[in-house]
Parts: sequence; C-alpha cells; structure tokens
Amino acid sequence: MAGKLEAGAFVELRGRPWLVEETVKGGGEFESLRLSCIADDAQGEQLEVIWDAEIGPKILGEDNWQRVGASGPDSADVFAAHLRVIRWNSSTAAERDLFQAPFRAGIRLDTYQLLPLRKALRLPRVNLLIADDVGLGKTVEAGLIARELLLRRRIDFIVVAAPPSMTLQWKDELQAKFGLSFQIVDREHLAEMRRLHGFGVNPWRTGSRFIISHRLLTDEIYISGLRDVLGEFRARALLILDEAHHAAPAGGSRYAISSQFTKAVRNISERFEHRLFLSATPHNGHSNSFSALLEMLDPQRFTRGVEVRPRDLEPVMVRRLKSDLRRLGEAFPERRIEAVPISGLPADAPELDLARRLAAYGELRMARISTLPGQKAALAKLAFVGLQQRLLSSNAAFAKTLKVHRGSLAKLIDGEITARESQAALTFVASPSGEVTAELDLEDSEAEATHGSRRSLRDRGGVSRGGARSHKERA
Repeated sequence: MAGKLEAGAFVELRGRPWLVEETVKGGGEFESLRLSCIADDAQGEQLEVIWDAEIGPKILGEDNWQRVGASGPDSADVFAAHLRVIRWNSSTAAERDLFQAPFRAGIRLDTYQLLPLRKALRLPRVNLLIADDVGLGKTVEAGLIARELLLRRRIDFIVVAAPPSMTLQWKDELQAKFGLSFQIVDREHLAEMRRLHGFGVNPWRTGSRFIISHRLLTDEIYISGLRDVLGEFRARALLILDEAHHAAPAGGSRYAISSQFTKAVRNISERFEHRLFLSATPHNGHSNSFSALLEMLDPQRFTRGVEVRPRDLEPVMVRRLKSDLRRLGEAFPERRIEAVPISGLPADAPELDLARRLAAYGELRMARISTLPGQKAALAKLAFVGLQQRLLSSNAAFAKTLKVHRGSLAKLIDGEITARESQAALTFVASPSGEVTAELDLEDSEAEATHGSRRSLRDRGGVSRGGARSHKERA
C-alpha cells in the first residue's frame, strides 16, 4: 500500500492528519513513509512509519479532484469566502501583519496584547523581552507568539522555563487557552520515561513541547539531555523564560556576578534560534547586570558591559505599565495604598511576642557572627534575612522556613559549606536578590508554592489578562 502513496498525499493515522513528505525504500519488502503532522496542536512534528504495520490508517481526499466542478460553479459570495479561507490558512513569514493565533485561541483578547505579537513577527529571529507590568497578561502574549510561530511553521520545538510554583499554571493555561499540550519535565516524568523506555532514555526526545522549573535548569541530570537534543544550535526552537530577571547576574559590586542559574540560562539560551523572556522587573538598577541579561536574549545586538541605549531596546523590548494603558482608555483599577491601624492588641499577643523574639534573636546573632570569617558571617546574615521575610509573609511560611534555617545552622557548625554557597552568600549580602536566595535553597518547596499560589491569584485575571477584579487594590 505504501507504494501507492507519493509525496504530497494526506493520510490519517494514530488519530492525527499527516502529510507524506517522502517514501523511503528499505532493504526489505516493506517501504516506510516519512510524515509531517498538520494538526493544529502538533504542526511540523516528524514521524516515520511502515504503512502496512499501522492500525487503521486512512488515505485522505483520494477522489477529491475528480469531484471538482461536478456541482457547477459557485456563487461569487461562496467563492470569495473560499479565497479568504485560503488566504488565512496560507499565512507565511512574508505576511507579518496577518495574524492567525488570536482567532484560534480561547481568550478574550485585549488590543494592547497584540503589540508583542506584531513585534515578534517583524524580527528575523524572535528575540523579544516582554516587560509588561504585573497583571497585563504576559502569559497570554507569550502564548499568542508561540501559537503564531507554530502556525507559520517557524518553530517545531518549545521549552518553557518557569519558577517551580508556576509550571503547572503554565501547562494549564497553554492547554486551555491555546490548545497546546506541554509536558512538565520533573523527577516523576523522568522516572516514568525510564520505567517505560529504559534507564538510558532521553526525555527531551519524546515530544516537542516541554516545561521545566528554574531549579532543574542547573541540574545536569535534566539538562544534559536537552543539550543533546539542541546540539550547538537548533533552528526552529523557541525558549520561553518566565521571570527572566532571575537570570540576570547580581550587580551589587563593580562587576556583575553570575549565579549558577545565570550560567545555566546562558549555556542553554544560545542553542535556541528564538528566545522570549518575560519579566515585570527586568532592570535591577545595575546597567551591567541588565546588559548581561540582554546579551543572553540577543547576543548580536547587546554585549555585557556595554551601555544599552534606548534606541537599541525599541525593536526587542515591550514595556507597558498599567498607568500607560489607563491613559489610553484601558479599564485597569488604580492602586491605592491605605494603612490599616491595628490597636487594642494585648502585649502578649502571639504575633507581637514572635516578632519580639525574632528581633532579640537577631541581636544575639549579630553579636556572635561579628567574630566569624567573612563567608560564614555572610551565610549567617542571609539566613536571618530569610526568616524576617517569611515572618512578614505568614506564620505558616515562617515555621517552614525555620526548619530550613535549623538545617543551615547545622551545616554551618559542621563546616559543610560548598564554594557555590559561599560565593552566593557573599553576593547576597552585597546586593540582596531573590534569585540568590533560591540559589542557596533557603526556601523549601512548600513555602515557595505558597508564594507562587499568591502570585498566581494576583496575576491571573479574566479569560485573557491578570487584571484585578475589584476597582480598588489594597496593599
């Protein structure tokens, strides 16, 4: 049967439609077909099969050409509609202002969300930094770009790197809003792949769309397989980096200091043809750190240590605040910060007693660490900062972080401090930042998940954007 199929024929097997690209003659009596998927959720995926060995294969449209014109000519309206359908379905890279993704997504689209898509299509390589304010729908804007590039067949491999607490939200939103199925690469998925396909399986070769957490980008067990798939450079591959400011090196000193996460992102990002960075706070106040982040995004335009000019940013960066869009007529609520006085609490209230004890503990620690060497003193200061932050978050988060703090004290006493932890601690004391806190594993997964769920509720808006639901935001 395979001999009757030629390149250009359409077939259906394994529940999806495919285009026959080539008939491959093997050494035996069977011939294999090299197929390319044409389904919306897996366009461009390659597959090689033996036709006679497939279950229930079907050849699509075998007699369509013989029926052309059998019912007479169509009316002018029907023919015009047919031409419009052909035009919409044959969008190419040359038609940069013809969008398909917004009409194939289950979202209520806001006009301002089309600007990142327009900018992306005008770039020869989609190296774009979306730095919109919190709540403007950066996830939707990234999904539109990914969907459009898939429809235009400019990409066939996507990796989304997000904070651990956001990976499941990315998977759900891309599936619900854009019909794109992604696989989260984590310990459970790796164990499942090894159970099904053997210990030597590369999970990155089992699909074309993946989500991985920031923490695992520094783990060689997971990243070595991704490097094998990408090679030195993979065309038609897209990297989406959520919370991209975590990859910017700390800039508290004269020179920006790269963390393990920074090095991991730099090593991986250069292997993708297209890169999409998302961050509501891309600039940490240090120009050297910002230029290093932009170099990872587009090394042809930016160089670490070289001043970034506004005219260089314009083609590759989208930055809008809610106040900007409010002036253009968008109905975003205005934030008002109101102090809520708390009076009448007894002096022995648990919250006040806990704060007093933590303050006393801090004074005692400062007296003790004053005699420690620089690296151990930096680690001690860093651990106490984490406790203060968690106490302001919630009592539950403070209790969980306190357990981690006790473990850190045990490591400090036993001298089990790695060079990476020492360097990150010194960097944090010079310039406190969230990515260095994650570098030192001062937050356990449950506390981070709690923080991430709050961000999820804050960022997730209606169907398309994460705007607040009330007319008044309170801090």
